Amino acid sequence: MATPVGFHALPLPIVQLSLAAVLKCGQSFRWSIFPLLYASHGDIAVSPTSPTHEYRFCLRDRLVCLRQSPDTLFYHTVFPEVPTSPTQKALKEAETLTWLRDYFQLDIDLMKLYEDWSNRDPVFNKLRSRFSGIRMLRQDPWENLVSFICSSNNNISRITKMVTSLCKHYSPPLLSLLPPCQLDKLGENQEPESYHPFPPPSVLAAPEVASVLRSLGFGYRAEFIQRTAAMLVTAHDLDTAADAREPSEKWLMTLRDLDTSEAREELLKFIGVGRKVADCILLMSLDKREVIPVDTHVQQIAVKHYGLRASSGTKANMTPKLYDEVNTKLAKVWGDYAGWAHSVLFTADLKSFSSYGLPSPSSPAISADAESLGKEAIAVPPTPPLTPSPSPIKRRRAREVTSQPEQAVAIRDEETLQPDDSSFSGSASSLADRVKKRRRVTVDVATKL
Repeated sequence: MATPVGFHALPLPIVQLSLAAVLKCGQSFRWSIFPLLYASHGDIAVSPTSPTHEYRFCLRDRLVCLRQSPDTLFYHTVFPEVPTSPTQKALKEAETLTWLRDYFQLDIDLMKLYEDWSNRDPVFNKLRSRFSGIRMLRQDPWENLVSFICSSNNNISRITKMVTSLCKHYSPPLLSLLPPCQLDKLGENQEPESYHPFPPPSVLAAPEVASVLRSLGFGYRAEFIQRTAAMLVTAHDLDTAADAREPSEKWLMTLRDLDTSEAREELLKFIGVGRKVADCILLMSLDKREVIPVDTHVQQIAVKHYGLRASSGTKANMTPKLYDEVNTKLAKVWGDYAGWAHSVLFTADLKSFSSYGLPSPSSPAISADAESLGKEAIAVPPTPPLTPSPSPIKRRRAREVTSQPEQAVAIRDEETLQPDDSSFSGSASSLADRVKKRRRVTVDVATKL
């Protein structure tokens, strides 16, 4: 397909990188996602190879915009001030490409890793086709540290809101830009979006930050973030040389050069960082590709599929011994890139990915699902409404009968960073089957009334 206006094309098969999966599976929480077309805009023919979404990420000096077709990654850079010469613009775009290659670790052949994991693991082999293109990001360690302090007893949606709120409150907007689709789903002109970089440690180290973050809904994590920032600034911001990164941020990046155990020991010194949070940071920003962040759900997967001995109690306490046992067991299965393999199974187990990669009964045009999800939409094969809407009387009766189950579903839909085992059963029904089943139950109950 033709390159979108203003974008550059990087040949890259989607099996090497799926933005729809990687940017919504709980690794990074600052990507803004926009549909390129709403279903309400009319019956516009859309090629199945055309990008359906635009993904935006704000760095300290630029906004990076991405689109994706099955065989190409398109990228575009927006600056607060337009480069003054073609040469300067070319240099800036080259910097963006370098950042993309580093951030997505494009020097690593993901297809080769998938082949290796499939040969090692029959469980992975069953998932590989449906969940292709899931690779580990190489994030900024400081942003990654704060984001996963926020992840404690939390879910992806709420972490995203917290990180967004933190950036808006403590980082001035770099620029404003209209969404890629000029009209919203109602046909109204859209307003520009403001983009805020992630604030540096020195900004979050001030004593009053904790109380402000509490007022923004961070709870006990507010003090953890402020005290961690203060620890970093006190210990490492002695160098006053001008640089885009603060000395404490550069020190965090040096942890990439330490072995895994040494880097983990340094991370565990920070307030609010336990073993699992430390391992998330090691895996997602410090190049420790063998590390597997473990919780009770990962432990249950190891028991169910990989022969780990089950504990005698109804729910195992995640002791250091059990943590190491699970990590060792799974690392033996997947090898040097065990943390990467784990991320594929983790994503497959998220409820928001329950229909990801499944055949869609619809045409390739953008469906109404993209409308309802808006900027938070996950770019999965679209599924249109499968049944006509019931009459107002039937809807009222159904609500009266099913109010409690609906409440339970609403709670379960909160996507946590602790997945269930639904995707590993090997017999998951399609989205259409589940909707039909729910409708039959609702109609049967309403009829009895």
